Amino acid sequence: MPKTAFLRPIRTVVADPMLSLGDLLRDWLPRQRWFAGKDRPVTELGLLSMTELFPGCLHLLVRTGHSAVPIPGGAHDGDCYQLLLGIRKDVSPRLGRALIGRPEQGPFAGLTVYDALHDPRSAQLLLERLRHPGSAGPLRFEGDPSVRVPGGLPPRLLEAEQSNSSLVYGDEFILKIFRRVQPGINPDLEVPGALTGQGCRRVPAPVAWFRTTHPQEMTLGVLQPYLREASDGWTLALRALATGDDFTVQAHQLGQATAEVHLALASAFPTGVHDESGRTAAAMTERLDSAAHCVPALKPFVPGLRGAFGALVACDPGPPAQRIHGDLHLGQVLRAGREWFVIDFEGEPSRPLAERRSVQSPLRDIAGMLRSFDYAARQRRPWRPQWARRCREAFCGGYAARAGWDPRKKHGLLRAYETDRAVYEVLYEARHRPDWLPVPMAAIERLAVRGD
Repeated sequence: MPKTAFLRPIRTVVADPMLSLGDLLRDWLPRQRWFAGKDRPVTELGLLSMTELFPGCLHLLVRTGHSAVPIPGGAHDGDCYQLLLGIRKDVSPRLGRALIGRPEQGPFAGLTVYDALHDPRSAQLLLERLRHPGSAGPLRFEGDPSVRVPGGLPPRLLEAEQSNSSLVYGDEFILKIFRRVQPGINPDLEVPGALTGQGCRRVPAPVAWFRTTHPQEMTLGVLQPYLREASDGWTLALRALATGDDFTVQAHQLGQATAEVHLALASAFPTGVHDESGRTAAAMTERLDSAAHCVPALKPFVPGLRGAFGALVACDPGPPAQRIHGDLHLGQVLRAGREWFVIDFEGEPSRPLAERRSVQSPLRDIAGMLRSFDYAARQRRPWRPQWARRCREAFCGGYAARAGWDPRKKHGLLRAYETDRAVYEVLYEARHRPDWLPVPMAAIERLAVRGD
């Protein structure tokens, strides 16, 4: 498709598009996996920007509001979401799952509205936008000029549950489209770019990206190489459990890879002073109290868990604070051949962007991975706690071999961060996957009672 096709002026819809879309989106948004306010009704819906990417496809930024008091420790009362909507008179039956509805009033009355990311034509045209840097209204499409992205790559939308949406193009590139967006540069663009500059080969480098300048500067999507032969750590761990493999060799190598990424992050970004234990303990305690307010099953364990956080004040301060991954677990790592790669540096999407970009203790990432081994071990019956224990030991041993310090020797710190992670998991599972709630609750009981 010629480049000039993307340089024409953006057409605008004169009538208020929310007359057509408002009621449809209020019903559709809470049913989406990536929507943060599922347990609160959408009482307010405002259009922040609308851009016609190409005929029949609109890019929207919408602000949702909720009349209820904001959930403690969770999503904010007002969130901004990125939508790509297809608008047609008739749609193919294959887009049935993508349908949002048919407006009865407003500028789109009588037309069909659907999630355009499910439409191969829209997905291909979005890639064309990224292949040809430039502007479309407030949107800016940019890229690495040293990397050529071929045209005509067939798209497919990944169906895995996640907090964003991802398109794979020809098994060569993957485009992550952020759904809930916040002002500032997203770490999933910032961090891989900085690590590439450090020569770190554990992270796929950004190839192209797009952002908006209105209503504020926000990162909207990142295109990276797709590791077609890779398997994620979660799948590999479950396969090992099924075949009787103890997974310790892979866990040791994963610990080494994690340490290499942390060392590169410490070189690429300014580090901080040793973590302020009092402030960290107070923040962890606040998250615990907020989670217990939402999940009553936590309440009996609150006194014991507070003890884990209170012990931070008397602990060895540990390694200096630095930029970290922020949400590290087996689903965020890929293994291709004998090499581990780390992906998805967005951090925990429910937390403010400024917090996700701040320096933190690397023990937060380590604790996240240790909890992930426990999650994997509990996927089979009977539960094999010794499998998780050996993997945890191997991971920490691999980390120590590269980092020069051993996480196992920071027991009080590690227990506090693992407890904080388990509290986060309880809140997450209660909201999104109630059947999984027993997994983090078992860790909560262990950490509160025995403190191992």
